[in-house]
Amino acid sequence: MKSRDPVIRAGAEARGRAAETRVAAMLAEEGFACLGQRQRTPAGEIDLVVARDGLLVFVEVKTRATLAEAAFALAPRQQARLLAAAEAWMAAHPAEGRAGIRFDLIVVDAGGRMRRVIDAIRAA
Repeated sequence: MKSRDPVIRAGAEARGRAAETRVAAMLAEEGFACLGQRQRTPAGEIDLVVARDGLLVFVEVKTRATLAEAAFALAPRQQARLLAAAEAWMAAHPAEGRAGIRFDLIVVDAGGRMRRVIDAIRAA
């Protein structure tokens, strides 16, 4: 449940942005080109959109105190929203994803450790 306290929300927002920036840098080191960060679509926001060798990857970044908490933060409702947002993004960028499309989850804990779950979300 999201906090209504503006100070808590602002802190969480800052941690989330910092984590997204670190994840984007890590992916760039792996040869991924960043096609967009915090991409807004009519269906919702996508944290990162990256590509490498024709593979299009939609990345959801979750930051929590522990990696396990972060991993469990991606609920089915949010997964459905991400699928819809990706569909909207792809409609606006039809040339992307010729070699495939996947959804990765990258979790970040309070100590800055990161773990990637490749192909974490699949359309039913």
